[in-house]
Amino acid sequence: MPRAVVVTNPASGKGRGLRVVEEALPRLHGAGWRTRVTTGRDADETLDLARQAVEEEPDAVVLCGGDGLVNLGLQAAAGTEVPLGILAAGTGNDLARALGLPLRDGAAAAGRIVGGRTRRIDLGRVGERYFGGVLAAGFDAVVNERANAMRRPRGQSRYALATLAELRTFTPLDYVLELDGATKHVRAMLVAVGNGPCFGGGMRIAEGALMDDGLLDVVLIGPVGRMELVRTFPKLYSGRHVDHPQYERHRVHRVTIASTGIVGYADGERWGRLPLTVEIAPRAVSVIA
Repeated sequence: MPRAVVVTNPASGKGRGLRVVEEALPRLHGAGWRTRVTTGRDADETLDLARQAVEEEPDAVVLCGGDGLVNLGLQAAAGTEVPLGILAAGTGNDLARALGLPLRDGAAAAGRIVGGRTRRIDLGRVGERYFGGVLAAGFDAVVNERANAMRRPRGQSRYALATLAELRTFTPLDYVLELDGATKHVRAMLVAVGNGPCFGGGMRIAEGALMDDGLLDVVLIGPVGRMELVRTFPKLYSGRHVDHPQYERHRVHRVTIASTGIVGYADGERWGRLPLTVEIAPRAVSVIA
């Protein structure tokens, strides 16, 4: 009888996490899975619970929540053979999107877990910390900083308002990049490092990035005017921005990004001020997808 430890964040997606796990459990139990559900009071406790779950070596550690919770699961499972299942219940759900998993549908997502098809994927690594999707270090990161400081509205509309606010004053940034040891000085609106293609709730900034190729995709958007940025922004959701003349892509094993006053964000979480060095961690974690 297969066994799963379910780590939850009931508050994900304005309380959607509770509904999603309640939809998922009957599907798991009906397929003969035994489950234990655990919930942390904060990020530190949740990470401890995820690590304890991995140490039990169940057939799956199932993460029910948004990108923040999934990222904690990556920290716990990286370098182990314990597979992660994802019940995507958050606002962005970018790793689930990249893996082609059901969003906000507990029964459908549980059906994928019951199917049991696993794959190894790469992770991006900064020091001892991992991310699965995209590390943002430009206009997108500045928007994240502003949005996190806003108390309302909640959800994706907060990021839309933060984007509009930053557009009024944002100017291109000077960067120094080291791409597999080669130094590059650039002026850009945005630099992003993709292990997967998505960030920000489905924006495909690193379109074409593969999660099992052993490489990072470093994406640059060069200087553009505010109106041009507004016109280009919707193309991020389809990946059509790759045809813009200011788009640039490098595929590397290691990159260091330096720029003054910029904080990097990865998997929607605050990562720290630049400079940051990102390395690929090939086939670092197993996921059910």
